[in-house]
Amino acid sequence: MATAFKPIAITVGDAAGIGPEIIALAYRDAPQQVQGCVVVGDVAVMQRAVEVLARTNPGTMRVTLLPLSSLSDLPSTLPALTLPVLQVGQAFDAAQLPAWGRISAAAGALAADAVVWAAQAALRGELAAMVTAPLHKEALSAAGVPFPGHTEMLQACAAAHVGVSVDDMPVRMMLANRELRTVLVSIHVPLRQAIEAVTVENISQTLRITHAAQLASTGRAPHMGVAGLNPHAGEGGLLGREEIDIIVPALQQARAEGLHVSGPFAPDTIFMRARAKDGQPGEFDVVIAMYHDQGLIPVKYLGVEQGVNVTLGLPLVRTSPDHGTAFDLAGTGRADPASLLEALAMARRLAGGGAQA
Repeated sequence: MATAFKPIAITVGDAAGIGPEIIALAYRDAPQQVQGCVVVGDVAVMQRAVEVLARTNPGTMRVTLLPLSSLSDLPSTLPALTLPVLQVGQAFDAAQLPAWGRISAAAGALAADAVVWAAQAALRGELAAMVTAPLHKEALSAAGVPFPGHTEMLQACAAAHVGVSVDDMPVRMMLANRELRTVLVSIHVPLRQAIEAVTVENISQTLRITHAAQLASTGRAPHMGVAGLNPHAGEGGLLGREEIDIIVPALQQARAEGLHVSGPFAPDTIFMRARAKDGQPGEFDVVIAMYHDQGLIPVKYLGVEQGVNVTLGLPLVRTSPDHGTAFDLAGTGRADPASLLEALAMARRLAGGGAQA
C-alpha cells in the first residue's frame, strides 16, 4: 500500500436506512474523529446521503465525496468535509437507488459486499479496524446472503481466511457503553434455541473469549459477573435447574482455569450491580448474559446513542453502532451519528493506535 498508515474502514450499511446519513453527518460534524477512515460501499449511495443533509440542513457546510478505486489512493490526511468512498460491488445508478425505508435485495447485497470486502482487507492486514453501519436482516435474506447479521458473516470470513471451520472460530457479541458491558452466550437465534444453547461448553467458551478479549484491550484480567437464565437465578432449583446443573459447573470450570468469575446472579439485578455510575466502577467489569435480549435491553436502555457493538474472538477489530437501520428516519436528515462516533472511538482503542487519530 502507498499509504503510510492503516485506515479504519466504515462500511456503508443498508442503503435504504440511516447508515449512509450518519456516516455523512460524522464527516460533516466531527472531521477530526474520522481522519484516517475510509467509507466502503457505493458512491451514488453516499452522494444521496450528502444531498439529504444539504437539503434538510441548508445552512451547514457541504461534504464533498472523494471516490477511490483502491486503498492505495487514500491520502494519509484529508481536508475537512472530504469523504473518501471506496466503491465495492456493482455500482448503483443514481436514478435506481433503493427507496428510503424499504427492504431491498439490492441494498442487502451492497451491505454484505461492503462487510466482506472490509473483513478480507482487515484479515490481510490492510486495515487497522472496521466499523460497520447498520444493515437489515430481511434485506440480507432477500439478497440471498446466507447469514442473519454482521457477526455470523464476519465469523465465516475469518474462518475461511485462517482455514478452519466456522465451529473452530467461535465469536461472541459484546455490547458496551460508558456504564456497562455485556457479552452474550447466544445471539441471533429464536428464544427456544437460545435456551438450548445454555450449555456448559457454550458458557465456558464465552467466559474464555471474554477474558482473552478484555485482557488484550485493558491489560488486566476482567471480573466477570454471570447472569442466571431463570428468574431469581432459579431460586435454588424452585424456578428451574439450569443454574445448578449447567451454569454453576461452567463457572467452577472457569475458576479452575484461573478466570475471575462470579455468579450466577438474578438477571433483574446483576446489571445494576455492574453499572459504572457517578465516576465509580461497577462490581463487575462485564456481565455474561445467557441470551440476546437479556443482555442487550439493559445496555440499550442506558442510551442507544452511547452503545457500541463489538465482536469478540475475531482476528480483526470490528465495532458497530448500537442501533439498527431506523427506516422511519432514513432520508429525513434527523439521524444521530453519536453511536457511530462512539464505535469509531472504541475501534481506535481496540486497534491500539494503528489508525491515524
